Amino acid sequence: MKKNKFEIKKIGSYILVGVVGGLISAGAVTSLSNNSKLNDFEIFKNTTNNNEKAYFTSASNNRVVGLNPPDLTIAAEKTVNAVVSVKCYSSFSQQQRRSLDPFDFFFGDPFNSQGQQRQQQSPKDTPSGLGSGVIISTDGYIVTNNHVIDGADKIEVTLNNQKTYIATLVGTDINSDIALLKIDEKGLSYLNFYNSDNVRVGEWVLAVGNPFGLTSTVTAGIISAKGRSLDLLRSNSKSPIESFIQTDAAVNPGNSGGALVNTNGDLIGINTAIASHSGTGTFEGYSFAVPSNIAKKVVEDIRKYGLVQRGYLGIGALDLSDDASVKQYNLQNKTSYKSQEGVLITDIQNDGGAKEAGLKKGDIIKQIDGTTIKNFPTLSGVIGEKRPGDQVNVTILRDKVTKTFNVRIKDAKGGISVKTKNDLSIAEKLGAEFQELSDEQKVNYGLESGIVISSIDSNGKLKSAGIGEGYILMEVNDKPVNSEKDIEKILKNYKGTVSVRYVDPYGRIYRRGFKME
Repeated sequence: MKKNKFEIKKIGSYILVGVVGGLISAGAVTSLSNNSKLNDFEIFKNTTNNNEKAYFTSASNNRVVGLNPPDLTIAAEKTVNAVVSVKCYSSFSQQQRRSLDPFDFFFGDPFNSQGQQRQQQSPKDTPSGLGSGVIISTDGYIVTNNHVIDGADKIEVTLNNQKTYIATLVGTDINSDIALLKIDEKGLSYLNFYNSDNVRVGEWVLAVGNPFGLTSTVTAGIISAKGRSLDLLRSNSKSPIESFIQTDAAVNPGNSGGALVNTNGDLIGINTAIASHSGTGTFEGYSFAVPSNIAKKVVEDIRKYGLVQRGYLGIGALDLSDDASVKQYNLQNKTSYKSQEGVLITDIQNDGGAKEAGLKKGDIIKQIDGTTIKNFPTLSGVIGEKRPGDQVNVTILRDKVTKTFNVRIKDAKGGISVKTKNDLSIAEKLGAEFQELSDEQKVNYGLESGIVISSIDSNGKLKSAGIGEGYILMEVNDKPVNSEKDIEKILKNYKGTVSVRYVDPYGRIYRRGFKME
């Protein structure tokens, strides 16, 4: 009898589980939306939700509780054909330069060519770098990371169908770590950029790329945070834009430059870095992506103008959310600011838009165009989407009173017009700032002529030739130079191979060349 009662209880339990399971299944709702065809780069869409949701009623308080197991298959199917493998081939000297790549701390070396082995010259058919890219137009434009293709002599792109192409490098932006490639093909699958300002913490996302050379790999996770800064780009850029989307989707070496998409398969970011404290460069819980709004703006600038149109507020800033920085600033300046959301204006540039609009040192920026400025990365991301000449509404706190100002964004030199490559000065094309050689330096180096490189852009012509900050430029096209005007005179309207002779900080003299278009 006891046995029968026990069996009856077991059967009753199964029935109860079956009934509950049936109720949950009956409540499941799948909402799929067809993705209408959009023109290339006209790609902001309203927020959609492609998650499957199952609902049940809590017996304790009659609340509707949502279970959220998303259907990721549609997003994966849309994405894999638009994500490509990117292989880079570099010369020996460029591979040596890449051996100190700061991104290795995050992504490691997918080819395991560390230590002295990396100093050796690899066979010509051996890739020096491996990453991913995202097709963003039917005619073959591809976005990837700048650090993926940095220093490459040849860039090879392989589609998901295993077709391989040699890509042209259209342009790069070291400040955001974005690069634009082009392959000669039509009718390609591509991804729509999505308005990354609309993504929310906790939202499901997919990371798609080629980790360790494994093509078309899809991993899932959620958005863990927005507006993160790693100080990753600062080693190569003096004014980096770091406002990363942080996720817990698994990303590994080879994913760099790949797609971060929402559950509808829309592009919300370009996977860029991993938090890897072990030094292996493998995934340890969090990954970071350049938001699609920043990537979209950069590639549009490169495609339309040939270079990125960088805008600035014209301020010095302190991140008030950084407790350590606030304490240090208070100590140095004898102030008493408290840690909070917002950015303190610590300096006003004379030719900047902030001063022109009436902003002052000591103002605390709280909002820009309605976006809450929680920290400096948030501010950097919002301004990074703007161009010189754009106007923004800046809401500040001044003496405990909230005020709003209309600020015109300007370039680094106070201009408000967009520029093309033809508008750049020779120094800007070379990617350097110069100062005249002192008499003492002439004596120390035994020189009669020369000009010191006081600052250098990692994307400039001189840097590509292996010339760094502090080097002395002696001759350009076999003519001695003593000032920036000398260089401008020699290279004005010049096209072709440029020969430069220079001295490194150790007094060694070299000759290198590069091309001017």
